[in-house]
Amino acid sequence: MQYSIVRQRPARAVLLALAVAIVGLNFTTTLSGQARPTASKAGDLQVGGLFNLASPDYGPNTLRGIGAYATFDFRYHWGVEASFHQLNDPDGKENIYERTYEIGPRYVLHFGRLAPYAKLMVGRGVFQFPPSPRHPEDGPVANLAYTIWGGGFGADYHLTPSINLRADYELQQWHSFPPNGLTPRVLSFGVAYHFH
Repeated sequence: MQYSIVRQRPARAVLLALAVAIVGLNFTTTLSGQARPTASKAGDLQVGGLFNLASPDYGPNTLRGIGAYATFDFRYHWGVEASFHQLNDPDGKENIYERTYEIGPRYVLHFGRLAPYAKLMVGRGVFQFPPSPRHPEDGPVANLAYTIWGGGFGADYHLTPSINLRADYELQQWHSFPPNGLTPRVLSFGVAYHFH
């Protein structure tokens, strides 16, 4: 009789330990298998530099220059972009430049490493007019600032987790530029550091 009681207690203890282990294993697997909450990361940030080519819609020359940009995607498809472009006459004959500061929303798609996007921008554009033909020795006439609007599209390619490559096309509209506005087109190639 005593032998059967002793024998039953270890069997119950083993079953109880096995049940606790299964429940505990299931509980810890559930905890570690959960996805990260979306609130754990404020957003997706990249900051980069650009090389620009532009059709200035003023004179025959193509302008060249540099720029900078930053994007912050606060949702999977939605974000905001800020950009700067400094576009100069490469010959120096016209001695003009177009400088822009823009910000606006962007919509992003995701296909593996490729992230195509579309954007709408608003900002300020500064234009330096060429010297007067009557008095070229006086240098540029003036540089004046205008409110500008722009739309564009492009793609970011995630080369590594920290480095993104970019190709971007933007059409700008300088509404109050005399006499009928100005519509520069800017093609940009860039590289950015992706914060993660």
